[in-house]
Amino acid sequence: MEFKLSKEYIHEIEKLIADKSEKQLLKMLADVHFADIAELINELDADDAGYLFSIIETETSSEILLELDEEVREKILTNLSAKEIAEELDEMDTDDAVDIIAELPQEIKEEVISELEDVEHAKDIVELLRYDEDTAGGLMAKEYIQANENWNVLTCIQEIRKQAENVSRVHSIYVVDDEERLKGRLSLKDLITSSTTTQIKDIYIPKVDSVKIDTSDVEVARIMQKYDLEAIPVIDEMGRLVGRITIDDIVDVIKEEADRDYQLAAGISKDVEADDSIWELTKARLPWLLLALIGSFVAVNVSQSFSEAMEKYATLFFFTPLVAAMAGNVGVQSSAIIVQGLANNTLMGSIGRRLLKEMLLSLFNSAFLAVVLLLATHFIMGTSYEISTTIVLALVTVMILSSLIGTFVPIMLNKYGIDPAIATGPFITTSNDIFGLLIYFTIAKMILRF
Repeated sequence: MEFKLSKEYIHEIEKLIADKSEKQLLKMLADVHFADIAELINELDADDAGYLFSIIETETSSEILLELDEEVREKILTNLSAKEIAEELDEMDTDDAVDIIAELPQEIKEEVISELEDVEHAKDIVELLRYDEDTAGGLMAKEYIQANENWNVLTCIQEIRKQAENVSRVHSIYVVDDEERLKGRLSLKDLITSSTTTQIKDIYIPKVDSVKIDTSDVEVARIMQKYDLEAIPVIDEMGRLVGRITIDDIVDVIKEEADRDYQLAAGISKDVEADDSIWELTKARLPWLLLALIGSFVAVNVSQSFSEAMEKYATLFFFTPLVAAMAGNVGVQSSAIIVQGLANNTLMGSIGRRLLKEMLLSLFNSAFLAVVLLLATHFIMGTSYEISTTIVLALVTVMILSSLIGTFVPIMLNKYGIDPAIATGPFITTSNDIFGLLIYFTIAKMILRF
């Protein structure tokens, strides 16, 4: 049953904390999942959060620490000694421990590492700290199960039992040679159904998906999504097995990438959160707002250059927001589909075919909308035939051009290594507004001859 964090529950916890009722608190939290306890701690003030965290046994508190909001975790870590932090890290997988250490001030990192009781664990953490956090090396953990191809089944089972003591979840058994080079994977079914004298080289599966240590985290996520993998081994430049990445780490990557793309699409150029300072939020938003202002100013100048036409045909003025809005909407729709295809690596075919498809799609959509608009302007508003024709022709042209821009721009940005998510935000909307107005008045000038 899902845990529900109510105000009444939080108030009761706060009261017990105030009374220092440690036994009662632990009794209340005994059956609560660590992720729910983390959610509870996030809602408490700093002192209460620190106290509650301190009374929970290390095995559980280490899990809670990973689930806390960054700001809350930072405050809790600040109040812990290097030895206490090391005790938490000793309970974590190496990849999680590295994530926590990376958040610590530089002067504390070395002290914490020196306090780690497990020397091998400490060595693995130091090794992982060398890799960029947005690569496979930065994502991987050193806890995994491996078997040598030259072992027999009996030896393999004995060795796996030893290795499993340090591995919380066994996703796969990877097979390596004497040089630690990855050769394949071993089926648990084949292992337990084979004779104890059977050689591992005779029963392992040679086909295994893997990533290199410098593969980007986004590429790792794409591969694991595509092949529906729970875990994937990581190899170095010589093909040696050095770690493994599990799906829980990839879920975090996917979420972070989605959040970043969403912010870019909304015109926020940096990774920020609602609780960040006003200065940080301003730096993230202002560049795109400035771009939007410049674009809108250009659009105003385009409209002003046709001021005489608007004085003579005032009705044209009332339809400028409609044309500009449709241009922006169609452009964003097209670019959103393309950006999604690029992100998922499902965009197939040449640019020419993609543009042709978008043009035909926009032609069908705009033709339908044009008929609706023609009937509305001519029969409901009583607009003259010439002006109604001008408006619908402009609408069709603008929608087709905007869809082509929305398709072409993200593809080209991606080609030159620029995040195509930018193309779903103010950049594409503003440019389409400008082109939309220019086309609108140009067609009006041709038909109405002003």
